[in-house]
Amino acid sequence: MRRKYKVLLLALLLGFASCSFTTKKFDNPDKDKLLIQVITFVLENGHYDPVMFDDTFSEELFKDYLDVLDPVKRYFYQSDYEDFEKYKLTIDDQIKATDITFFNIVHERLVKRIAESKEIYKEVLSKPFDYNRDETFNTDYEKTGFVKTKAEMKDRWRRQLKFSALSNYDDIYEDEVRKKEKDPSYVMKTDVEIEKEARESTLRSIEIYFNDNLEDFQREDWFAIYVNTIVEEFDPHTYYLAPNNKEDFDQRMSGKLEGIGAQLQKRNDYIKVVKLISGGPAWRSQELEVEDLIIKVKQEDEDQPVNIVGMRINDAIKYIKGPKGTKVTLTVKKVDGTIKDITLTRDVIELVDTYAKSSVVKKDGMTFGIIDLPAFYVDFKDYKNINAAKDVKTEIARLKSEGIEGLVLDLRNNGGGSLPTVVDMAGLFIKEGPVVQVRSTGKAKEVLEDRDSSISWDGPLVILVNEISASASEIMAAAMQDYKRAIIIGGKQTYGKGTVQNVINLNTMLRNNTSGDLGALALTTQKYYRINGGSVQLEGVKSDVKVPGRFSFIEVGEKDKENPLPWDEIDSADYTPWNYFDYDAIVKSSEERMKNNEQLKLIEENAKWVKGKIDETEVSLNFKKYKAELDLNEEEAKQFDAISDYKTNLTFSSTSYERSLFEKDTTDLKEKRRRWHESLSQDVYVEEALNVLEDMKASQRLKKIATTNAEVKK
Repeated sequence: MRRKYKVLLLALLLGFASCSFTTKKFDNPDKDKLLIQVITFVLENGHYDPVMFDDTFSEELFKDYLDVLDPVKRYFYQSDYEDFEKYKLTIDDQIKATDITFFNIVHERLVKRIAESKEIYKEVLSKPFDYNRDETFNTDYEKTGFVKTKAEMKDRWRRQLKFSALSNYDDIYEDEVRKKEKDPSYVMKTDVEIEKEARESTLRSIEIYFNDNLEDFQREDWFAIYVNTIVEEFDPHTYYLAPNNKEDFDQRMSGKLEGIGAQLQKRNDYIKVVKLISGGPAWRSQELEVEDLIIKVKQEDEDQPVNIVGMRINDAIKYIKGPKGTKVTLTVKKVDGTIKDITLTRDVIELVDTYAKSSVVKKDGMTFGIIDLPAFYVDFKDYKNINAAKDVKTEIARLKSEGIEGLVLDLRNNGGGSLPTVVDMAGLFIKEGPVVQVRSTGKAKEVLEDRDSSISWDGPLVILVNEISASASEIMAAAMQDYKRAIIIGGKQTYGKGTVQNVINLNTMLRNNTSGDLGALALTTQKYYRINGGSVQLEGVKSDVKVPGRFSFIEVGEKDKENPLPWDEIDSADYTPWNYFDYDAIVKSSEERMKNNEQLKLIEENAKWVKGKIDETEVSLNFKKYKAELDLNEEEAKQFDAISDYKTNLTFSSTSYERSLFEKDTTDLKEKRRRWHESLSQDVYVEEALNVLEDMKASQRLKKIATTNAEVKK
């Protein structure tokens, strides 16, 4: 089920493009119908694997659209569903005929139900909640059906609002306890007073949501959601960018982001943190983490937070983003179930903070280097000067001047980026040869090769990945694995995104556009393959050395998305593996070390525990039981405190070049590096990567000795 209406950076962005479509005249005077006409034409003629507009498509679209509009099932009744169901198998025919009857009927009913909901929640929140009553609330809405009567609808709202108010109740109660502990003479608020305050806070939050968001939502905004649901039936990475969201996208590509520096995504009814931008407020705070769920947002000039549970992601982001210098307090639910308030000062995040960076590390008298690459970034208007491959090459040169004997390339949490850039980067580690194969519908495969015979680094190489490493990261890891050029260390597999997207400006499809901006379409146009012929689609890149991580048991990959393209394979490209070290012996040695590593055992136990907490969707609405569950979570979580306390004996430092910048630095570079080095010194995966580099170095020496002896005998 998709509950996302997203504006995200594309994983393999090739820039705003225009595909070579057959010339067609679009002249429908109705803008909505014109948009449907253009969108369907582009999908049918430009998508890598277009879906048939048939009854199966219609049935899936019917289900997904209602899920998007009413995921919590607090607007529509069973009778509404039955009215809509008449169109279940004919939406495809409507789309072909540019008929929007289904949208109009559902939209009209939704507007009516939203108006009715305002009366319901006001009535519910006008009366006290009984927190001594034994009842539960299930946050897994997929298991919830539509209600049949107004009484059932009112009870559904009551439980949802009680659940929201319960969190407020606990916050106020804990605040009162802290005041009492600080000042024994302080008179705590009564349970009745706390309940009333918590309920009023919930009312303010939902009023803000309805008045500032739902009522401002125009018909064209709802129609954009309908169009987006249509296109997402094709695959998870094809989506519609409405005109206002396209402006957001353009702003992101301009090189600056203003806000807290976190990439967010909708998960069920929650807003989830999926990435922190290096150098941003969230990253600097060291409190907000990937997988945290944001449940409330409070501005610096407001007394009460706004509950954003159930909001569309675009609406929630409006509360989270804000001008530089302003403060925002986020109430987050950590992966272990604990609740925490985090106050951040918004800032302008320069994308330069997401660029490649390197560090020198000393181990057992040897010198190694590590390069952290958050993304395969590029400026297509200035490719020669701004791209990840160029920067990594520069960092390698700086590390070589420090005398490194092995290199770690860290691609963990790297969601991808530019396809040309990853080809250039792979070329830094191999001589001439293929890097990736790309295939478009109806066309012969294209083998993208490194044609530069020079090598920036020919020594031992380890690549770190995890379940979030995607697309361009997977191309890089797969190429180095196929060449046996590097040892890949990470989870069972990477993300599993083996597709390439283009962004099509829909306005370029019209000769004379008098209907206004139609927006853009992110369109999957190609699939890429490893040089051995296999695809990373769904299966990802399987690590040579598999280690447990925080995402080991969480559904985060392509295979867990709706409508992913299938795995397949093509013929292998012509390439020659390096084989300059004893691959099997090194992997076996690393696996033996991993078996006895207590830190990794604890990380795995924590990952299993977190998965168990995620699967617990039944929540008690009895305060004593609710509180006991929270306290138990916090107590259980303490057993994993040792994970963050872990220390290695490794020492990290900046390169000579970077140290020379510290004296005249005005961007907190020295502090950023200090924090990064501290993080590296606590990183068990980096520690093992360096152990593997030592093994590779030793294996390389033995190979040279064996080769020399063989030549002498000749």
